[in-house]
Amino acid sequence: MSNSANSKQYETIIVERSEGVVTLTFNRPERKNAVNGQMWIELHDALTEIYNNGSDRVVVLTGANNEFCSGADLNTVGKSSGREHSHTYYSMREVTSVILALARLPQPTIAKVRGVAVGVGANMALGCDLVVASDNARFSEIFAKRGLSLDGGGSWILPRRVGLHRAKELTFFADIISAAEADRIGLVNRVVPDAELDAFVADWTQRLLAMPPIALAQSKRMLNNAMNVTLEEALDDEGTAQTVNFGTKDTPEAIAAFLEKRAPVFKGR
Repeated sequence: MSNSANSKQYETIIVERSEGVVTLTFNRPERKNAVNGQMWIELHDALTEIYNNGSDRVVVLTGANNEFCSGADLNTVGKSSGREHSHTYYSMREVTSVILALARLPQPTIAKVRGVAVGVGANMALGCDLVVASDNARFSEIFAKRGLSLDGGGSWILPRRVGLHRAKELTFFADIISAAEADRIGLVNRVVPDAELDAFVADWTQRLLAMPPIALAQSKRMLNNAMNVTLEEALDDEGTAQTVNFGTKDTPEAIAAFLEKRAPVFKGR
């Protein structure tokens, strides 16, 4: 992949675009891609750009140098890194803005995880729609061992991923768990041999690119809202979504392709 002409250059992340797939890479390998103040600013900017870019059809989140993200860089707390803040409360607003920006992306998102994904790094991975891990990946809600409570959306994401009691176990003990254990408890979608990780994620991105983007975006929104609405509200949302779909060119294309026994070509309009 190579940066497209309209991709910005950043200090702490890399944004690469190729034929509808945008890959966002945490890029502080000297700190195992720990997030500092500058990275929060750049992540929010990049995610906002992706949200508004109709050409970005699938998003892959990953880390440089075979590590995903080792969480917040505690060495930079209280130091000049990014914006100046008078209190941690204001710094946490930047964390919140990034987590919400990631959650609000209409595009399908895939976390491609190698190495460590701990703390807020783990929760950014789990905040993606799909999580594919190398067999060398390691996950941890490390916060308690740092004298902290959950952040990065972990208090919302974990119970929905693994259930309340398992979420409390992961949080209270703050253990580092293997990819195999993460798979066993339902924390990730797939674990694959490290040598096969890139090819596996590339295959999933291509399969997602072949799907109707407007329909996928609506399904994603409804699934994200599923635990917060009644059945009646969900059915109303489904009716509205289908009405929107029939107003696009993709649904007639799907029907025509079915009748003509060919693969559909979805354009997202």
